[in-house]
Amino acid sequence: MKAAIIQEVNQPVSVQEVEKPQAGLGEVIVQLKAAALNHRDVFVQQGKYPGMKLPVIIGSDGAGVVSEIGEGVSEERLGKEVIINPSHNWGPDDRFYSKSFKILGMPDNGTFAEYLKVEAKYLHPKPQHLSFEAAAAIPLGGLTAWRALMTRAGMKSRERVLVTGIGGGVALFVLQFAVASGAEVWVTSSSDEKIEKAIALGAKGGVNYKDPNWTKNLIAATGGDRSGYFDVIIDSAGGPHFAKLIDVATAGGRICFFGGTTGNITDIIPGKVFFKQLNIYGSTMGTEAEFEAMIQFIEEKQIQPILDETFALDDTEMALRRMDNGTQFGKIVLKIG
Repeated sequence: MKAAIIQEVNQPVSVQEVEKPQAGLGEVIVQLKAAALNHRDVFVQQGKYPGMKLPVIIGSDGAGVVSEIGEGVSEERLGKEVIINPSHNWGPDDRFYSKSFKILGMPDNGTFAEYLKVEAKYLHPKPQHLSFEAAAAIPLGGLTAWRALMTRAGMKSRERVLVTGIGGGVALFVLQFAVASGAEVWVTSSSDEKIEKAIALGAKGGVNYKDPNWTKNLIAATGGDRSGYFDVIIDSAGGPHFAKLIDVATAGGRICFFGGTTGNITDIIPGKVFFKQLNIYGSTMGTEAEFEAMIQFIEEKQIQPILDETFALDDTEMALRRMDNGTQFGKIVLKIG
């Protein structure tokens, strides 16, 4: 089969013919129709991910058709259109993943290939209203967004939500989930164009964080007094801007972050946190139950993932470079089958 492989750190991905996997006990072979990129794939290529194990077929997101089954798997699985949960071995404690937790696409071979071997329990029926390309865009980003917004931050309908850095896959899922739940959603971005696109998707408004007065502008736009602050803030950047999120959070508000793309969090004034009784949460990935709840919500609300650009498997390196430069709006997808 054809697969996209990282052979060495900081080297271009190699698309080559490799041996097709064989299904073992409790496993299936999925003939992949589409896969999608995450920043994780770039981090693996750059050697910036814990527990590096190379060579590896990268890719955490995928959708396809069950083409073979291993021992112990029902024959009813054959031919089914599926979406793959990349969050494996979470463990018995919903609060935190187990020591054996891993994400599909390193150390185990991932979805940037024509076929994938995976345990049958990590397969879910593909939402019928979605194409394979749209379904493949969901797993990692959707699950990360769901846990951060729904589980950790515990967002409720009609609350005011701020999503920072709109344009990336997870941030857009947060926006879509929050809007579909009846929340009032605002966004930040360094791009006015991305803010306008977010408004078209249901955001009430947004501000450009390159403006040094962005926090004052945001509070003024949302109400100008304490009614203009945010109940829930979902962030992926960390870094020096994180302290400003505390300024726009309402008393008793919840801030959840799932990344640190701009570096370490600095310059937080403790009093601003404890006098406002703020709750700050970290989050990553999610449980099998959360994945199932997320897929059910997408089906119920008929949510369409936002796709940026689609590449062929042979053009995986080009797709990775688009991910790395950060100009995308939505998920970057590989069309495979």
